[in-house]
Amino acid sequence: MTKPYNVILDLLEVYWDDPVAFAEDMLGFYPDKFQSAILRDLAGHPMVTVRSGQGIGKTGIEAVAAIWFLTCRPNPRVVCTAPTRQQLNDVLWAEIAKWLETSKVKKLLKWTKTKVYMAGYEKRWFATARTATKPENMQGFHEDYMLFIADEASGIDDKIMEAIFGTLSGNENKLLMCGNPTRTSGFFYDSHHKDRSNYKAHRVSSRDSERTSKKNIAMLERKYGRDSDVVRVRVDGEFPRSEPDTFIYLELAEKAAARDVYEEDENQDLIVPDQAEVEIGVDVARFGDDETTIVPRIGNHVPYFNWYNKQDTMVTTGNVIQVARDMMRTYGRPRCTVKVDDDGVGGAVTDRLREVVREEGLHIKVVDCHNGGVANDKDHYDNWGTESWANIRDLLQADAIKIPNDEDMIGQLTTRKYTVTSKGKIKLESKDEMKRRGVKSPDRADALVLAFAKVKGVMDEDSAQLLRGVKVYG
Repeated sequence: MTKPYNVILDLLEVYWDDPVAFAEDMLGFYPDKFQSAILRDLAGHPMVTVRSGQGIGKTGIEAVAAIWFLTCRPNPRVVCTAPTRQQLNDVLWAEIAKWLETSKVKKLLKWTKTKVYMAGYEKRWFATARTATKPENMQGFHEDYMLFIADEASGIDDKIMEAIFGTLSGNENKLLMCGNPTRTSGFFYDSHHKDRSNYKAHRVSSRDSERTSKKNIAMLERKYGRDSDVVRVRVDGEFPRSEPDTFIYLELAEKAAARDVYEEDENQDLIVPDQAEVEIGVDVARFGDDETTIVPRIGNHVPYFNWYNKQDTMVTTGNVIQVARDMMRTYGRPRCTVKVDDDGVGGAVTDRLREVVREEGLHIKVVDCHNGGVANDKDHYDNWGTESWANIRDLLQADAIKIPNDEDMIGQLTTRKYTVTSKGKIKLESKDEMKRRGVKSPDRADALVLAFAKVKGVMDEDSAQLLRGVKVYG
């Protein structure tokens, strides 16, 4: 019998039921009391589910679990999955690589971008990374010893989870689900509620973890309120309440931020079609800590956004032109539309943008928008701003858009409330009303809403005349 195999037998005997000791002795990973409890439950039970706030070290737990199971079971299969490639490859799989690189089992296991395997046993003894985009990615795994690790489990579609459960048929098959509790439905939610008896369930608050930044917790509370859904999910590890007067629910924004975008594969989440146009939303800061925000989109995908404060309108104009040029060049589009919140200091930006368009001969349409203006559907919405927010809410509910995974943007989208007027029309609370209850002005969210807003009379006649016969920017 070879020496490596003797080492494996020793590991199996010593650490079979003790992933905490394995983490400390073999990996140099010293779990805190929460991590230790989760790892011990995984050793003793088939299914463990963990809802938590941010920063408590859940990715470290998952990495330890993967390496422990891969090393301390004969011919095992470990399948790691997450809703997006970024979360799976750049976060979880990279965490596994980090701890493996400095471990005492490094010589036994070989790491690649998609697989970790026991040296000499590549086909039967391995861990693999599979993005949770198709049910078939989770099928075809059947071994006596098998572990599924679902990272950011709240964001994994139920069809994917059904496929995972379909493979967990053996006595030594295990499932570890971890994540922020962003959705109030689905397998992850049920594992902490109606199906809780089937799991060892854990909740870890960022307030209780020694690994988290208490300054960051205080900052989130100041920005969104201690009782807000953002703090409940991000800090307390609690599922959102989704209060009835909240206009956009947190789980909708979370899902849109986690969505992948593809340009070719029609079976994937969101496609950027060849005919998609570039549109840009601009919310101009008025005073103090308010932010000027520029949000570009191509079709239903927002690839990035820019924000800053305490800049004059001339600088803002130049930044908008730069973003427009960048988007047209990057995506090969001949023109774009810029929509500016024209109220207050935004009017100066609109005027200067039109001047630059004329002077430079750019294919840029400039549209001034007024949130307090009359809605197109004035029977249902009190003003145009409310109608525009309703438009993006509809897109989020239809799983039709991809937005940046930005804490502030998500928080601003999901903390604005609404009322119904005496005439039966929906009306968003004003920025002043938000500030009175201690919530920051939703500048990033407003710019995102403008990027997707539907407008009539897209350009003024002067711009229309300019666009006739002018060369395309390139």
